Amino acid sequence: MTDSNDLGPEDRKIVTLARSVRARNAVPEGAAVRDETGRTYAAGTVALESLKLSALQTAVAMAVAAGATSLEAAAVVSEAGTPSDADRAAVRDLGGPDTPVLLAGPDGALRSTVTAG
Repeated sequence: MTDSNDLGPEDRKIVTLARSVRARNAVPEGAAVRDETGRTYAAGTVALESLKLSALQTAVAMAVAAGATSLEAAAVVSEAGTPSDADRAAVRDLGGPDTPVLLAGPDGALRSTVTAG
């Protein structure tokens, strides 16, 4: 486990946003992404009968809908041990294979960083 204080301020911000969404909405995951202009988009898991999206897929969709053309970074707060392949694919589609995906636990402590690749 890596201390989230080792992150830069912009990466700490998206971890904090993801953690806040998870707690506020009482969903299994919270996520946030930062686009090429520094704008952030935060979202929680969507679990409707007709639509199921992970928190990170939802955050990427929000960025696309707002006109983002790339991503600088993504963060997920979850109990999971690793970001899913589908989550990494969504980040890769918009940000490219080298986009970092930060995974933090519910306490906000960084567990791992992988690339979308």
